[in-house]
Amino acid sequence: MKVVLQRVSYGKVIVKSKIIGEISQGFVLLIGISKDDNEEKVSFIADKVINLRVFSDDNGKMNLSLKDVNGEILAVSQFTLYGDTKKGRRPSFTEAADPEKAKYLYDFFVEKLKSSVSKVETGIFGAEMEVEIHNDGPVTFILEN
Repeated sequence: MKVVLQRVSYGKVIVKSKIIGEISQGFVLLIGISKDDNEEKVSFIADKVINLRVFSDDNGKMNLSLKDVNGEILAVSQFTLYGDTKKGRRPSFTEAADPEKAKYLYDFFVEKLKSSVSKVETGIFGAEMEVEIHNDGPVTFILEN
């Protein structure tokens, strides 16, 4: 699993000119599922997202978690995170999970987040989406296992 985590002041996802998900302070997560992923790996990353201390405390240090600031999450599936561009000019997606497995694990991941975070919004798995991200910082991390 690979997640691009961006700390945001605002984020939204649009499908066919309609806002599907929208958040204020929190994380926008771009989520890729590999063919080797399973529930254990997904649970590990979900726990990492929820407890990662990347929000500023009163001293300006990254010392607070999403839970500490009552932050929100916008979770967006993005299989292109497993695009291999090492050879040629067209990405290869052989490391990405097949759509059925990817959707199952993506949904599993979202449910894990929802069990600990008060507001979790999503895009639509497999849809063409426009994602608006107001990166705060900028602060961006890549989480993978």
